[in-house]
Order: sequence, then structure tokens, then C-alpha cells
Amino acid sequence: MLTIGEFAWLCQVTVETLRHYDRVKLLKPAHLDKFTGYRYYSLDQLPRLNRILALKNLGLPLKEIARMLDQGITAGEIRGILEEKQAELEEQIQETHRRLSSVKVHLRQIESEGKMPEHEVLLKTLEAQWIASVRANLPWSGQDILGPTITKMFDEVGEHLDSQNVKYTGPGIALWHESQFIHTVIDQGDMDVETALLIDKPIPESSRVKVRKLPKNEVAYTVHHGDFSGLPLAKQAVFSWIENNGYRRIGPIREVYLHHDPEHEANEDSPRHITEIQFPVEKV
Repeated sequence: MLTIGEFAWLCQVTVETLRHYDRVKLLKPAHLDKFTGYRYYSLDQLPRLNRILALKNLGLPLKEIARMLDQGITAGEIRGILEEKQAELEEQIQETHRRLSSVKVHLRQIESEGKMPEHEVLLKTLEAQWIASVRANLPWSGQDILGPTITKMFDEVGEHLDSQNVKYTGPGIALWHESQFIHTVIDQGDMDVETALLIDKPIPESSRVKVRKLPKNEVAYTVHHGDFSGLPLAKQAVFSWIENNGYRRIGPIREVYLHHDPEHEANEDSPRHITEIQFPVEKV
């Protein structure tokens, strides 16, 4: 038998909590000394207290917990309730991270007003390139959701290349087609996205993976070092450069993933991602 203090320490609750559970008949002591009034508990009572604490952590009132325990709720049923709550809390955390990322982007946008842009924009000419790609209309739901979907599309292209015993010859490219900036996002909430891997020659297609040649283009480009949450600022810098230098866009915007490391630790010196933003352009 354990004293109330020992049992409280063992279970990481207060003595007053155990006294309260006794008063409301939720957890009675195993033994009550009739002369001293001291409460004693046994180790056999640990499962009931663990159930009480688990259900209380879900926000259930003590009366409801007592009813559930008296009806013989099992450990498996409590586990199911806790797993459902865990999934709910994880979704809330992900949503908080998405909102935090958005706040950081907007804060950087505001702080950059009236300052020199942090992204240098340059011009270069890209020769025609063969690509194997998958194209799809995806609902816009934030980078945390869109990113894994795009990764799966890249995997689909890679698997097709493996089946053809073909190696890709450069970094992955996401092409954001013009329609998304005019009607699609506003009216339907979809984004017209193509994920492509560079190859050195044409190969057979599949029902999903198509093969084509990107034309020779002059592109205005900048390189972004850091997480994808900072890409909007990089794209805005290129948009501004195009407008200020007498050019116009003539094709899908390209994100070229020069370096992508999802396992990168935040405190490491090198950036987690390095992305080149390319806008095919022509002089007006």
C-alpha cells in the first residue's frame, strides 16, 4: 500500500487532486485508516487513474469520466479516442505552421518596401531541352499540402524514366502555366502545374508521362536560398524587373530545384533549399 503522497508522486498529480477525486467518488482510496483518516492506495488503482487523466486531458468533465469508467470503457477504446485527438491536434499544429509561414512572408514583404530588393535578377539564354513531365490541375491549399503532391508527381516521372532505363540530366523543374495567373486560381481555385525532369533524347511516353522539347528561350531569373515560403518575394522581384526593363513574359514560370533537402536541420549553415526562378521573356 502507498500513502496518498507516494501515490501522488508516482502518478505526477497533486495530493489535493486525489482528495478531490475521492470526494466526487471518482477514485476512492484502497484503504482508509478509520483512526487517523489517512488514505492509502494500491498499484492496482493505477490503470483507473491513468484512464481518468487521459480522459481529463481531452477536456471531459469528471462526471462524464465517471460515467464512462463505470460503464467499463476499455483501454482500446480510450486509445482510439486519444489517437483521434492526436490527429486533430497534429492538424491544428500544421495549420498553425502554415499560418506562421504566411505571416513571415507578409512581414518580409512589408519590411522590404522601399528597400533594395534582396534578389538579383539577371538575363540568360536557355537552349532547347527535352523533358519528361506530368501535368495536372491542383487545388491551391498552401505549400505544405501542395509540396507533397508535387513530390509525388516528380516520383511518377522518375519511375517512368527508370522503366525506360533512362537517367535524367538535370534538376527537377516545376512549370506554372499562364492560365493559373489569369482565370483558374480566381474562378476555380486550381493551379495548372507541370513537373518535369530533363532528359537528353526523346523516349516513349506513358498515359501520364509526356515527352516534349522546351523551346530555346531567353529568361529573366533569380536564385532563392531558403525555404519555399520565401519564393513569393523572389517571384515578385522578377515580375518587377520585367516590368521595369521593357520585357514581357512568354511562357510558364519555372521553378528549378537546384538543391532540395527536406531532412535539413534549421541550424545548419547551408540553406535547406536553393531554387532558381525563371521567367521566359522577350523584349517588348
